[in-house]
Amino acid sequence: MGIRGLMSFVEDHSNEFFTDLKLRDTKIVIDGYALFHRLCFSSNLDLRYGGDYDSFADVVQKFFESLFACNICPYVVLDGGCDISDKKLTTLKDRAREKIQMAHSLSVGGSGYVCPLLIREVFIQVLIKLRVCFVQCFSEADRDIMTLANHWNCPVLSSDSDFCIFDLKTGFCPLNSFQWRNMNTIKGTQNYIPAKCFSLDAFCHHFSNMNKALLPLFAVLCGNDHVNLPIMETFLSKARLPLGATSSKGRRHHRILGLLNWLSHFANPTEALDNVLKYLPKKDRENVKELLCCSMEEYQQSQVKLQDFFQCGTYVCPDALNLGLPEWVLVALAKGQLSPFISDALVLRRTILPTQVENMQQPNAHRISQPIRQIIYGLLLNASPHLDKTSWNALPPQPLAFSEVERINKNIRTSIIDAVELAKDHSDLSRLTELSLRRRQMLLLETLKVKQTILEPIPTSLKLPIAVSCYWLQHTETKAKLHHLQSLLLTMLVGPLIAIINSPGKEELQEDGAKMLYAEFQRVKAQTRLGTRLDLDTAHIFCQWQSCLQMGMYLNQLLSTPLPEPDLTRLYSGSLVHGLCQQLLASTSVESLLSICPEAKQLYEHLFNATRSYAPAEIFLPKGRSNSKKKRQKKQNTSCSKNRGRTTAHTKCWYEGNNRFGLLMVENLEEHSEASNIE
Repeated sequence: MGIRGLMSFVEDHSNEFFTDLKLRDTKIVIDGYALFHRLCFSSNLDLRYGGDYDSFADVVQKFFESLFACNICPYVVLDGGCDISDKKLTTLKDRAREKIQMAHSLSVGGSGYVCPLLIREVFIQVLIKLRVCFVQCFSEADRDIMTLANHWNCPVLSSDSDFCIFDLKTGFCPLNSFQWRNMNTIKGTQNYIPAKCFSLDAFCHHFSNMNKALLPLFAVLCGNDHVNLPIMETFLSKARLPLGATSSKGRRHHRILGLLNWLSHFANPTEALDNVLKYLPKKDRENVKELLCCSMEEYQQSQVKLQDFFQCGTYVCPDALNLGLPEWVLVALAKGQLSPFISDALVLRRTILPTQVENMQQPNAHRISQPIRQIIYGLLLNASPHLDKTSWNALPPQPLAFSEVERINKNIRTSIIDAVELAKDHSDLSRLTELSLRRRQMLLLETLKVKQTILEPIPTSLKLPIAVSCYWLQHTETKAKLHHLQSLLLTMLVGPLIAIINSPGKEELQEDGAKMLYAEFQRVKAQTRLGTRLDLDTAHIFCQWQSCLQMGMYLNQLLSTPLPEPDLTRLYSGSLVHGLCQQLLASTSVESLLSICPEAKQLYEHLFNATRSYAPAEIFLPKGRSNSKKKRQKKQNTSCSKNRGRTTAHTKCWYEGNNRFGLLMVENLEEHSEASNIE
């Protein structure tokens, strides 16, 4: 939820509405969605290149280490899928449009705030690594957060203005005044974090000691994410709202101030609501009253008891239970083992594909992963008979259809996507976990169009990313060149390099080589961030890869991880992969880069060998060489075998200067090219 303008309004009155805190020795309930956005946008991370997930993971780790140092025990609560009623859809679509505009701005060198695609998954992986307690709610988390904080009598940490409306016993600490980077010490022994705490009592006192119970009505009249009725403008235009002190912050602050002063004259919500309705046409009053009352309930205590989850591991949500979903699905959702993407598809048969910083003139990068999503939708088709009687009846009549809200140019549209109808033993979601590991792995790899034998030499932690990369290379939408593939595989070496550096008993020479290569990667990454112009085509290609990885992970999760989930915090760094692309295009060869670390070189060979057979032959040809069938046939008609030999020799020379591993493809290059029908 959220009331636009309210947060800046109360911060303008910081001295009146906030008290200073020295936070230590306490539990704290954290709005996870607000936190990872705040850490992403306020930590000088580069948002153009698709995510420096290693840098983001380091920031998250430092944040929680600050809490631990002050004996603050965090409990992170994450939003789940959209509300079953789908009442926030209009707001979500508006935000999707805003993100597209910001992503476009970033892509052409401007400013903007768009989270990298896998940021939520990285955040959860860091929470698990640090053993921070967290839960993923079935839908929006605000009420559950409020209820838990009041149960434990501890503060809430968020940036959502709705927490200025909730009646919190111990208050609400805004993230932008939570100084976790400036930890202080009392008497040299006790650490604390300076923070500010919003006082609802002080807020109400400022407005003539108004009744706290009036604030939910204020929120819905002001226009939160759930209520934005055009007819409310009728009330606002006719009611003479007393302003009080002059507002210098424009229309939003003007409206907030006027509404609060007007509401302060009423004893309770019923009296105030009756007065609101007087300004509306009689024919609209009952419907508006019902909607406003329903929306005001969003600020009341939740029935979900998150303390039971944190203490006993049991998550009970009445809305979820009423749908009759499989028990294992509810548990996996609460533990963050399934994404909200899955619950949206499952409950609403609709998903919203997130925006990336990509080439807006091309079809959106998620198109390439659509076949994976169609398998996911197929697995979700037969979930519960209750769903047919609830939300699905409002959606397209096709029995196997799902809708996707996707980017089209610089706007959005809703597309209807058919699910893949699967075999009987895969069609019952409640029994999906009973399938053997082999069957689940087979379905995953068949979806990715990858043979299991290809993955045998690959380290366990990289099997899924390599399988996804093979899928990515096979699609005609991918315009990847050799240097794109090389850069991607080189970036995957970062995790193994860190493991070599940190592992005891390694020969000193190997360890030094790993350190030197890792240092070179860090240099490339830092150099890329120094104002390098974004190559839009390259960005689009890697956005396609990330989309494939995300959907590959979601399918893997839905199948109870037949392949281990990769450590995203060390798998992909956008600045590094873009920087390596530039270097490989200029002069650097993969072999010269890896010569200092034999272990990394050997691993790279395994990764390259696994992916090369799935790549179109044209990406292994020298830059600028034509691959059209007509030109190839013309050359065959006018050249002798001696000239063909010269062509092969020329190709070999090019490989020796750029990537010796590519020589593995030379011998049968033309034959492979012909067999692949490369135009």
